[in-house]
Amino acid sequence: MGVYTGSGAVGGCVVVCASSVGAMITSVALTVVASVVSLTPGPLEWGGGPLTVAALPRVPYVAHRGGAREVPENSMSGLMAAYRRGTAQVLDFDTRVLRDGTPVVFHDATLNRTTFLGGEVSGLDAAEWRGVRLRPRDRLPGSWRSERPPTVAEVLDRFGGRIVLMLEAKDPRGLERLAALIRARGLTRSVFVNTNDPAVARRVHGLGLLTQLWRSARQMRTDRPAAWRSYVDLLDVDVKARDADLRRAVRSGIPRVWAHTVVTPRQRDRALALGCDGIITDAPGRLARHR
Repeated sequence: MGVYTGSGAVGGCVVVCASSVGAMITSVALTVVASVVSLTPGPLEWGGGPLTVAALPRVPYVAHRGGAREVPENSMSGLMAAYRRGTAQVLDFDTRVLRDGTPVVFHDATLNRTTFLGGEVSGLDAAEWRGVRLRPRDRLPGSWRSERPPTVAEVLDRFGGRIVLMLEAKDPRGLERLAALIRARGLTRSVFVNTNDPAVARRVHGLGLLTQLWRSARQMRTDRPAAWRSYVDLLDVDVKARDADLRRAVRSGIPRVWAHTVVTPRQRDRALALGCDGIITDAPGRLARHR
């Protein structure tokens, strides 16, 4: 009997089987192939599938708007800098909706504060958006060039599955479009969708997305957060709230309670001492160096 050698590449691995060795080796090789395939459900560059919230450390740090005291807020270069530095495990950004329904990365309802233009964000379409340029603040460390603010699709394509993302839906009209973008990329367990409105949070939950609800110190005085635990995955609480209000949030039964917007080690340490288990900060690089 002659010897037949067959080879095949699966997930970067090569399997070689010789029929003369016997059925047992063939069976073992097939088992190896099956296990390799099962470990690579997503694109190979993601290392076997998208990174999800299950991979977060016990106390994650969030780069708020990319880390707005360290980089130009809500910019692709700022998000990339925060990602490369590795001082945050979550990248946060804001979203608005253009006139034609395109979701874009932007905080304010108007262009005036952070770009060279003025007027309503919702008054532009996708073609006009390509002409918008961010105006980096002078007091930011380092040197930053003006750039176009990205679309949500561009940020999801750049970072989705490589790091956990947090996006605030400033305009609830765009929720279905945001949900479609997240679902199409297999990122429903990798992206928190944030809002200040419990009714919108319930809608986010109904769309099968991870729900984040942020609350101000003033709102927290009368909030009863235990009422939201059936549909809120992450409660985002104001670090300036009273101790009693922070403790009530921590004891609400909501699985994650993270504090915003933390800018000093003292604020961070207080939030953690009161039971918060995540830090949302404009200065992730500085806080990470002073743990």
